[in-house]
Amino acid sequence: MVLHKYLLIMKTHHEKLSVFLDLSVVLTAFSAYQLHGTGQLEAYYTTIVDIIGDQTMSEILVAFNTAKTEASSDQKQLEQQIRIHLLSNDKLGPITRNIIKMWFIGSWYQLPNIWREAYGKSEKDQTFVVSSIAYTEGLLWPTIDSHPPGAKAPGYGTWANPPKISEV
Repeated sequence: MVLHKYLLIMKTHHEKLSVFLDLSVVLTAFSAYQLHGTGQLEAYYTTIVDIIGDQTMSEILVAFNTAKTEASSDQKQLEQQIRIHLLSNDKLGPITRNIIKMWFIGSWYQLPNIWREAYGKSEKDQTFVVSSIAYTEGLLWPTIDSHPPGAKAPGYGTWANPPKISEV
């Protein structure tokens, strides 16, 4: 992997955050608007960097940029390149899967022991809910067309109406 090529381009925190948002759009199939609407973009990015470090995070962003470049504008090719450069990578794959879990569930899950032994342990790498609103803002809820139990109730009397189940 040619790491220095894209690191020269992504110098600022804002630029890295922007690439992280682009990556998250591809990984979750939610729009940038929807992801921003959760209010968790900065919290998730910071959580990841705090646990794996800026260098490893940069490797993820570079791998994503490489996948985008190799895929051109072909969405199916981009999905394939994401599998090649991120998801099947021994180092980046577990982190990438954790990014997906964070967006949907709002929690960071401790990386597998085999990963921690190979790439280093971090005291912060424990399973935890990222922020006080991460659970309620998780993408799981709009995905299943529901609301988080105990939060964001749909409103008084909504139980009287049958559920709307969309056909896929």
